Amino acid sequence: MKRREDLTTPRQRRRIGVHYDPDAFGQFSESIARYLGTARFLVWQTGVIAVWVSWNLIMPEKWQFDPWGRGLVLLTLVLSLQASYAAPLILLAQNRQEHRDRMTTDNDRKTAERTQADTEFLARELASVRLSLADVPTSSELSDHLDRLADAIERMTARLDEMEVQQQKDR
Repeated sequence: MKRREDLTTPRQRRRIGVHYDPDAFGQFSESIARYLGTARFLVWQTGVIAVWVSWNLIMPEKWQFDPWGRGLVLLTLVLSLQASYAAPLILLAQNRQEHRDRMTTDNDRKTAERTQADTEFLARELASVRLSLADVPTSSELSDHLDRLADAIERMTARLDEMEVQQQKDR
């Protein structure tokens, strides 16, 4: 049976193109997104655009590389190209951050559940200890019982003494 007719195993997809590490690319996109979101980048971009426009307005026509008369087509192309790459990189970085936030939230939820279970267990243990201690006599209760026992023993001793005296008289 030919390979094409064998339906028991799936065909391997032929990969055409570049192979890359998604994690490394994600870290790269996050670094780009972090830089694009800084004031330093905005200042540099504003400076470059100001120099670009000034050069193409002030310089003689033979030195202009993007003349004002054509509507600064090259500047528009450069800014569009920057935006077309910046937007997906920023979205990728946001997706990775959202995934990390979701993982952190899941971990926090699991930790909160464990903490709640531990707290409920400890509350039950404290309640059982309190119930157990409720049956244990206090020192004042023990002292009262001992005083009563001592009184009873004293009365019994006095009675025995009386009985001995009575027996000696009867003899």
